[in-house]
Parts: sequence; C-alpha cells; structure tokens
Amino acid sequence: MGDTIKTLIVDDEPLAIERLQILCARLPQITLVGTAMDGAAALRLTENLAPDLILLDIQMPGTDGLAVAQLLAGRSPQPAIIFVTAFDAFAVSAFDIGVVDYLLKPVEAERFERAIARFSGERRLEGNGAKAKSPWTQEFWVPERSGISRISVKDIDLIEAERDYMRLHVGQRSFLLHETITALEQKLDPSEFVRLHRSTMVRRDQIAGFRRDNSGAWEVQLRNGRWLRVGRTYLTNARAMADRAR
Repeated sequence: MGDTIKTLIVDDEPLAIERLQILCARLPQITLVGTAMDGAAALRLTENLAPDLILLDIQMPGTDGLAVAQLLAGRSPQPAIIFVTAFDAFAVSAFDIGVVDYLLKPVEAERFERAIARFSGERRLEGNGAKAKSPWTQEFWVPERSGISRISVKDIDLIEAERDYMRLHVGQRSFLLHETITALEQKLDPSEFVRLHRSTMVRRDQIAGFRRDNSGAWEVQLRNGRWLRVGRTYLTNARAMADRAR
C-alpha cells in the first residue's frame, strides 16, 4: 500500500470544492482524482475511480452525503469518508456510520491536516495487520459552540445523566452528549465501565473504595474524593468489585 491518498471531493457548492482543492494541493500525500456535485455522481465516480478517501458534504440535492456513505458501506474496497459540512447536527449519525472525521465549514488548514493525518495513521495500522477493531465504542463526537469535539472513551472518568443528555466527565472538563445511559451502557466495554446507579456510570479504575453510609446504603469513592450513591438495582455490580478487591 503506497502513501498516496487518492481523494474524491463531493460538494454541491463550487466555492467549497475550490477551498478543498486548495487544502488538498498543500498536502503532497493527496492525489485528487475527481470532484462531484451530487450524491449520484459521487457513487458513479467512486465505482470508476476507486478513491481511498472521499471528502463528502452532507446536505446536497438528491442523494445526500449520509445516504452516499451508507450505500458505500461494505463495499470492497470501501473508501474512507471525511464529512465536510456547515452543520453539526449530523455528527452522531455520521459516526454511527464509521467515518474518519467530521469537519465544519469553513475548514481550517490545520484541522484539515489533522484529519488527513488521522486517516493516514489508521491506514498504516490496517496495512500492518493491526488487531481486529474492538466491538466497543472508542470515541464520541460532541457538538460545541465552535464545532465538534472528539472525546476518546479512555479519557472519560464518569458519566452522569442530565435529562435527555449524558454528561461526560473528562478530567476537569465535561461535555454533553445527546444519548441515553442505557444506550451508552450497551456501547461501552463492561471491563472498563460499570453502572452503579440509574443515572451514573464510572470508569472502573477511577473507583478508590466503597462504604456504607449511616442509612446502610452503599457508596463509592472516586479517586478525586467524590462519593456517589450506588443504586439498589446495581448493588451486584458494586459487590462484585468489592469481592475481587479482597
């Protein structure tokens, strides 16, 4: 596998295509093989040009970018996709499909370069016969005022429910993700996270100890000193951890 990245640009706005062409021209590893202005053309060109990477807009007339990505899923060879869009509302749907990155317009050169570097790194791992991809979610993408932030699961210490959102605690910062705790529990590796309440999940290595309060209810202490109540439904989880620690 060579280092050249055969790239197809898909966007219904000529100025957006021009901007991406300029960004691509600055990176010697990218070989631009074509451009398309709608989803149907993108599918035809992908069939004929076999690009390694597609820089894909989402909102386009006819077949939109999400539909294009879904139609290309499972093809062999399957091109990687980086979404380039003016809207952050599709981030969750995009990463459920398994895209490389999600860039907001206007795309900054540094941000674009990071996305290409990320794709190149994943490509090298595949070429070196890296181990099979984990069935558990490895990252989340959460909207912020200035764009989309990538949150690595390994950096999450605590997850707490807040109405229709989940607050992901990452060190001293926190991020809101529009998801249910039940859905997250199904996506996260149970060897790394444990649910201790109907509204909380904790990274196992952040738990420093257990105790009973004055009423006899169980609590867990986190490494930062915070105490959290253990719900009755989840006592089995806490007891299993405590038994292993003995």
